[in-house]
Amino acid sequence: MHLVETLPPEELPPEELARANFYGLLARLFFAPPDPALLESIAGAEGLAADDAVLRDTWHTLTEAAAHADAEALREAYDSAFIGTGKSPVSLYTTAYTVRSASEVPLVALRAELVELGLARHASSHEPEDHIAALCDVMRHLIATQECDVSRQARFFNRWIAPAAHPLCDAIAEQRRGTFYEQVARFARAFFELERTAFELFAAGTRRTDRMNQSFQ
Repeated sequence: MHLVETLPPEELPPEELARANFYGLLARLFFAPPDPALLESIAGAEGLAADDAVLRDTWHTLTEAAAHADAEALREAYDSAFIGTGKSPVSLYTTAYTVRSASEVPLVALRAELVELGLARHASSHEPEDHIAALCDVMRHLIATQECDVSRQARFFNRWIAPAAHPLCDAIAEQRRGTFYEQVARFARAFFELERTAFELFAAGTRRTDRMNQSFQ
């Protein structure tokens, strides 16, 4: 569901490259079930030398789950949980967890913000922009292009991802209990929480890179 085709440049600082790659991975896993090559890549990934124990542990559990996952079974499970017939058991659209009244029109505001960032949904994509995969892809782009400062990243994250992060991930983990996607959800929740905390520290005057260095050193 890439809104733009960008790859993290080699000169990107290691902690920022890690962030961009994690957002990219989550975008891919939330957009479609992993193929055998992606499962193998995740299973063979190194552990995180992170101070954040929850992030470190959920990543380890995700790599273990990938090592034992079957791609065809995951495709069926993904379709059953996130697509289904009629209303899916779990929504991957963030506004499903944040809209409180029929008068709210967050997609209009989201589309306007994407235009400000020079982004737009691909013509071939039929998914609304509030799909969590699309939002993760936007964050990946903001980090990888280095065109937006941390405050701009924080504004986008806090407005469009943070409010839905916990309920969305918890809904996936509960509905897919004991499966690969439970571990995806638990890792995503830990990663989003780290991002939220880091942005809060940045707003309070702590440099973003200090926090990320502590987490991904």
